[in-house]
Amino acid sequence: MTTLASVARSDRLRDNPDLRNLFTAAAAAKLGTHVAYVAVPLIAVQSLGAGAAEVGALAALATAAHLLFGLPAGAWIDRSRKRPLMVAADLARAALLVSVPVAWWFGALTMWQLYAVVFLAGVGTTVFDIAQQSLLPAVVDRERITGANARLVALDSGLTVGGRGLAGFLVSLVGAPFAVLVNAAGYVWSAVFVRRVGAEPAPTGTPGSLAAEIRGGLRHVWGRPALRALAIAGAVNNFSIQMFLAMLPLVWIASGLPAYGLGLMLSAGGVGILAGATLARRLRSRLGTANTLWAAGAIAGPPALCLTAVGLDWGTWLAAAAWVLVGAVVGMANVIGVSLRQQVTPDELLGRMTAVFQFVFMGAVALGAVAAALIGEFASPRTAIAVGAIGMALQWLILFAARRSLSEHA
Repeated sequence: MTTLASVARSDRLRDNPDLRNLFTAAAAAKLGTHVAYVAVPLIAVQSLGAGAAEVGALAALATAAHLLFGLPAGAWIDRSRKRPLMVAADLARAALLVSVPVAWWFGALTMWQLYAVVFLAGVGTTVFDIAQQSLLPAVVDRERITGANARLVALDSGLTVGGRGLAGFLVSLVGAPFAVLVNAAGYVWSAVFVRRVGAEPAPTGTPGSLAAEIRGGLRHVWGRPALRALAIAGAVNNFSIQMFLAMLPLVWIASGLPAYGLGLMLSAGGVGILAGATLARRLRSRLGTANTLWAAGAIAGPPALCLTAVGLDWGTWLAAAAWVLVGAVVGMANVIGVSLRQQVTPDELLGRMTAVFQFVFMGAVALGAVAAALIGEFASPRTAIAVGAIGMALQWLILFAARRSLSEHA
């Protein structure tokens, strides 16, 4: 029998107003984010003449906040109300991004300002992402949370297609600095709908040693083989993907390809993520959690090596097809992995568990950007892409080795 309470915490948007508001907020923020994902590196390359080292540093700073502040932020968020933090993070990120076209208009934009903007916006993203994942189990019943995560990942991937494709055309139409305004507007819109979410879990953290609470989150993740395997495999994949993404604008521009094509290339990954997120629940029900995670990675492994062909005439089409497959693996892993993490974690550890994964994943992204910058500077950007492609092709071996532990926790 379906009760009003079960409907209110359903994973269906039409039945759950809080999930609908959270979904709308995510849509607004993610659309802008994907536009800026293309626009900001192009500002650095086209307007400021940035090279491999500068572009790599920019990509690293965009995620460095997760590495520096992620773990204490998780303990802090467990002690705090989530929605006010999310609204504040949205408005702060919007203000930072507005400063970019303003400075560009007055001829005062520098790489140092871009560095500061992406780093501080990354601090806001760290707080927002951890708080959102900690809020979701209060909005949707845990046994239905896979469906909610599938919808959020599908949303992100759909906006990856639309947002990054739109970004290329916006950059061509109005220039990269003004395209960033779309991102700022998205954050403001997100703040409006986050305020409309009624669910607000009570803070579960207890006053005490912040270091002790951080250690508790680390023990929860690293003390469980399944969670540890998810963290390591995700870190390897993020490191490798970021090496590819950090150097892609340089290889793309050097190959004489149009700016709108870069947006379309990145959108191809969104198509894959959307497909993977859509199929995740069905495949998991048939193959099981462990088999779905490692087998999908194994299938997409060899094609990932084709990413090295980007910019080589016909090779760009081959690379785009490979990027779709890599995206599908990411989409499946996000839905299944995040749901598994939330299901096995008690409420009082949700923020810290999420922070540990964000720390590991985004730290890997930052390190991947640094590695790409070094290899791109001292070897070539295409060499950095090749190293990243090898990592993407092999990361599934970690999940294969941990398949028994993953099955036990499914």
